[in-house]
Amino acid sequence: MSKYPTGVENHGGSLRLWFIYQGERVRENLGVPDTPKNRKIAGELRTSICYAIRTGNFDYSSQFPNSPRAQENNNHKLKVSISEMAYKWLALKQTVLAKNTHMRYTSYVKMCLRILDDAKPISTLTHEDMMSLRHELLTGFQLKGKTLERSHKKGRTVRTVNGYMAVMLEMIKFAERNGYTSGSVISDIRPLRKSKSEPDPLTRDEFIRLLDAAKHEQIRNIWILAVSTGMRHGEICALAWEDVDTVNWTVKVSRNLAISNHFTPPKTESGIRTINLTYPAINALKSQMQFTRMRDQKEVVVNLREYGKQRTDICTFVFNPSVTGIRQSKSICYIPGSIAASWNTLLKRAGIRHRKAYESRHTFACWALSAGANPSFIASQMGHTNAQMVFSVYGKWMAEQNGDQIAILNRNFDFNAPQMPHKKLAGIE
Repeated sequence: MSKYPTGVENHGGSLRLWFIYQGERVRENLGVPDTPKNRKIAGELRTSICYAIRTGNFDYSSQFPNSPRAQENNNHKLKVSISEMAYKWLALKQTVLAKNTHMRYTSYVKMCLRILDDAKPISTLTHEDMMSLRHELLTGFQLKGKTLERSHKKGRTVRTVNGYMAVMLEMIKFAERNGYTSGSVISDIRPLRKSKSEPDPLTRDEFIRLLDAAKHEQIRNIWILAVSTGMRHGEICALAWEDVDTVNWTVKVSRNLAISNHFTPPKTESGIRTINLTYPAINALKSQMQFTRMRDQKEVVVNLREYGKQRTDICTFVFNPSVTGIRQSKSICYIPGSIAASWNTLLKRAGIRHRKAYESRHTFACWALSAGANPSFIASQMGHTNAQMVFSVYGKWMAEQNGDQIAILNRNFDFNAPQMPHKKLAGIE
């Protein structure tokens, strides 16, 4: 008689499997007679089960639906609290999210857990609970009986609330897929409607006033470069002199800085690009050379998109906070929050209506389109995959140039060809 494969044994005349699950040896009876053919099939089944356990895809209740252990496992899952489920999900997401994105997810989850009763089992979470969560995030009030009580100083914007809810609904969907809930609570929860926000660029007069409000040349240079190139603020923070070609006057964008001391590639693959510099950007970099060009080079670790992969760059950062700081700074480069703070200070000092610092990027796009630049070229300069984003976001500025387009066509379609004579030339039909 053939030997038993590893993990296959006889139990009362039928075959039984044993394997390690969640750190302990478990046994499950297959209920089939002990024959050489069945032993081979049982061995193959055990191998597939072990592989599924190693890869995290093993579902005990699906493989052994009549097993008491499967029922026990299901009962345990249904008792897992919302808080336990949330932190388990966040831990698993670390391998697929950028560090700053994971930190944002964690912040959103913590806030939602404070509003929900995070100690109760996630299996008891209802559709009403999620609707109440969204209402409280949006308004700052929670419903108690028939009255509303303020739970926060103020509500959040629709865009922010949709971001919170998207994270929580993704976590709950994970719980549903893996048997931690007995039914769906998110089937018809849709994002709140929000108005499309239009770009709000600076006018040229406002930009001049903003630059005049800068008390140091470095701050002035930062915002000239930002508005002249459309670079993201994290890309400006991570910009090094090693990325600047001072012969052809181009800038290679290959790094981004979203949070302090954590360098990554740009936001998207198309964000890795070479920017052709305009005269204002060139002059800003020439001005900045006196402050940082001869500073010491630093080795920085760039965390690549593939989990666990890194590269080391040698950088002499173009903008350094110690140049303008009253106290000597240990930071080797700015962080986006510091740049945004300087923007807010300049707007207030210049008496300009407040806008978000990201409007520097919108200002570049709107000014470039108003000047008649090719949308595809603008998209490549800004790091978009194609011109579709430019058309959808900045279409208004393109429409304003329709009159100029006719002038351009008239100039380029002036062939200066002689008119056809009225009489036919001899021999020509």
